Amino acid sequence: METVEVLLLVVSGLLILAGITGSVLPVLPGPPIAYAGLLITHLFTPVSFSTLSLVIYGIFTVIIVAVDYWIPAYWVKKTGGTKWGSYGSIIGMLVGILFFPPLGMLIGTFLGAVIGELMAGKDNDAALKSGIATFFGFLAGAFLKVVFCLVMLVHFVIALF
Repeated sequence: METVEVLLLVVSGLLILAGITGSVLPVLPGPPIAYAGLLITHLFTPVSFSTLSLVIYGIFTVIIVAVDYWIPAYWVKKTGGTKWGSYGSIIGMLVGILFFPPLGMLIGTFLGAVIGELMAGKDNDAALKSGIATFFGFLAGAFLKVVFCLVMLVHFVIALF
């Protein structure tokens, strides 16, 4: 194997790992980054995947990205939450990541949603209910993305050997 191909495999592996990280961090689109790692591997190195598996991964990447946006919005609406709660959860998550990683991300998501709902005029119980729903929506989306990216990582590692 040539040096360039080895370098591309390393880059591909790092992209897949970045995809796993991006599955819990809101600033990185995890599954698309991991999928890009598989595509680079397939297109530019001797390591290959079946066309069917690449198509399936591509379809699931699109579905998971769409569902990831839908799950939190669904739970916020179902519990009577507002856009203030959604925005608050994002801001809270970012603040939590910056000041208290990694646990701050989880606490910040919850507190941000609650504070956002309170700012929208919700009473304490409604704000708390929305905060809990937003928190669990975030966890569900992150779990789904991490599992999917781990499956791609396993497929990548198996293909290497």
